[in-house]
Amino acid sequence: MSAPVASTISEIEMLRHQARMAHQVVRLNVDGLSHEDSLIQPRPGGNCLNWVVGHLLAIYHHVLPLLGQAPVMPTDVLKRYDRGSPPIRNAVEAVDFAELKSAWDECSRRFDHGLAGLTAEVLAAPAPASPSNDANETVGSLLSTISWHQAYHCGQTGILRRAAGKEGAIR
Repeated sequence: MSAPVASTISEIEMLRHQARMAHQVVRLNVDGLSHEDSLIQPRPGGNCLNWVVGHLLAIYHHVLPLLGQAPVMPTDVLKRYDRGSPPIRNAVEAVDFAELKSAWDECSRRFDHGLAGLTAEVLAAPAPASPSNDANETVGSLLSTISWHQAYHCGQTGILRRAAGKEGAIR
């Protein structure tokens, strides 16, 4: 096996491992929480758990087609959770939390499946977009940024679990 192929396999497996960890952390932190719990606003500001989980879904939603996978939820539903959208202040704006949790499971499964099918050529290809406005963004660097982004918000789910009055899920 040549070094570039071995390196690509390691990169893909690392991305898959990070995505699986993100899935597991979110599932642990949302376990036992109700829709009402998911709408509790952190103080002094920020987004509720419902928005954070919906946002994690929205980010994967945008990249699933790049990985050869179909989105899990309609784009118009997840638009409410896109980058830069305001915090959810009214319960009628929120997708039912049980639906978000179920969609998170399926979306994570599809993301992992899509990652498993990547090749060195796809990873090295120019990305269709760059959240950091990097003119040299590749699919591989975009996926690395997405992995970091998801981990950032996964940490918030633990804090928001405690804001809902629940004991921490990760010890």
